[in-house]
Amino acid sequence: MALESSRSAFERARRSVGGGVGSGLRAAMPPHPLFVREARGAQVWDLDGDRYVDYVMAWGPLVLGHGDPRVVSAVSEVATRMQVVGTGHPLEYLAAEAVLEAVPHGERLLWSNTGTEAVQVALRLARAATGRRRVLKFAKSYHGWHDTVYAGMSEDDCDRPATPGGPGQSASVLDDLVVARFNDVQLAERLLGEAVERDIAAVLVDPVMSNAGVEAPSAQFLSTLRTLCDRHGVVLVFDEVIAGFRIARGGAAEKYGVLPDLSVFGKAMAGGFTQSAVVGRAELVDQVTAGVVHAGTFNANPIAMAAVEATMRVLADPAVYEQLEEISSDFEALVGAVLGSSPDFGSFNRVGSLLQYVPAGGATGLHGTSGLWTVILEGMLRQGFLFMPSGKVFLSTAHTTADIEATAEALDRLLRKL
Repeated sequence: MALESSRSAFERARRSVGGGVGSGLRAAMPPHPLFVREARGAQVWDLDGDRYVDYVMAWGPLVLGHGDPRVVSAVSEVATRMQVVGTGHPLEYLAAEAVLEAVPHGERLLWSNTGTEAVQVALRLARAATGRRRVLKFAKSYHGWHDTVYAGMSEDDCDRPATPGGPGQSASVLDDLVVARFNDVQLAERLLGEAVERDIAAVLVDPVMSNAGVEAPSAQFLSTLRTLCDRHGVVLVFDEVIAGFRIARGGAAEKYGVLPDLSVFGKAMAGGFTQSAVVGRAELVDQVTAGVVHAGTFNANPIAMAAVEATMRVLADPAVYEQLEEISSDFEALVGAVLGSSPDFGSFNRVGSLLQYVPAGGATGLHGTSGLWTVILEGMLRQGFLFMPSGKVFLSTAHTTADIEATAEALDRLLRKL
């Protein structure tokens, strides 16, 4: 794996694209970002023609792998007839019906384009419904790059005034944020017990902390949040942009048996195309007919809607999730066993087809992880296996047992040299 063409492409991109990448965290890839020319199934090919087994899966959307023919066929058929039309079209409600059929609490939805946008829509609906302004989120959780939620990114940020997560953010909007600790039932009880005094409109929670170590909820955590929100008149919002439709067809509500008022979906719902949605109770969503503003030129565009409908149709087959669980379990067992050969190598957390490398005695984070991961990341890349700087691992139905076995063998070779 020479990587020479990617290095040259990165240098060229830096002369025209800020940071040389379309999304900032891609720049953290050592020795430099990979540039690809083709992607099929569970593999990508770089500009030199070298092939890699892909565990990035576009940072999560590709549950069915790259270029699933069922999705591509649906999109291609629509693309010849229309692109963005600025009017209603049947795919708008056909795709919505497919999503609502899958989601246990889905009565109505609003289309958007990205997770960041859809989170803001959900919070606006919650504020309109409650007449309150503050949002309770959980330390380390990522809900998009918007000023109002990109804060509280450290474990130490709990139960104290939120501070900006990076330069250039407006500190004034962070008075609207209250930060709790994931799986800390007692702290949630105390803060939500003061919901009226604190003016809390919504609880915003990633049910599995997808960007903060893939930490699963404890047995009582989500159900306690549901009870507390009901008791104190707070809207419960699940941010399922990553986990939704990846961990189960009905998302976290199906997997954990707790129904939020609203869920934010994205990534996996459109099989590699750009779309997101706020899904939930009709009385909340229908506030857009009574003055709550929701807009977007590209919302519900025919290309994305064709991708959503086709993807959701495929995901309706229970065999898809059985296959995802089997291949993900194989990865955890085989690749995890290589890490388990030494207490210094770390381990994996797993919820369904979403995994996270956890260093020995170390911490994980949105921007990367400590321990050996940087060494593993570059060492595996040079052997033809593509992973993420953050240590997250995404599996798909396109991955095979042979891919997993080859990955384990390559990791074993690498770690034996350390």
